[in-house]
Amino acid sequence: MAPNIREKVEKEIQHFEHELTVELPAELKRAVALGDLSENAEYHMAKQRQEFVNARLGQLRKRLAELALVNVDAIPRDRAAYGSVLKLQDLDKNEEVVYWLVTSEESDVAKGRISTSSPIGRGLLGKKAGDEVRIQTPNGIKEFEVRSLRTIYDRDAEGDPTL
Repeated sequence: MAPNIREKVEKEIQHFEHELTVELPAELKRAVALGDLSENAEYHMAKQRQEFVNARLGQLRKRLAELALVNVDAIPRDRAAYGSVLKLQDLDKNEEVVYWLVTSEESDVAKGRISTSSPIGRGLLGKKAGDEVRIQTPNGIKEFEVRSLRTIYDRDAEGDPTL
């Protein structure tokens, strides 16, 4: 697991905690000072932001707990999983594509980094070289043949995942 993922989530938690404990109370205090809360747009906006920040903090804390449970040693060495790079033949377009399976925090579709929780990412999990796979996506069914696979264990000394 890339160490920067945990750091990124922790940093976002710190940002929202600061907003919740410092910035929003100051905003609410200013809004209350304006008087009549029933028609006070500043007060209502600050309360809505407070609800959003609380909800986002809950999501981030849950994600941090999930990341703590990831056991890199349990990642298979012979099948697609987190960290794997797959060279695929897109059977519909008759072209080659390369996907690197990453976490949602690392995903960047333009660079071929797809999340293991995306439809294509989920469809590729557990596949081996030579497997054919049909994946239901929001744009319809995609068909691929896995041409080659490099797992997280097959990276070079610099961590290069390319095939």
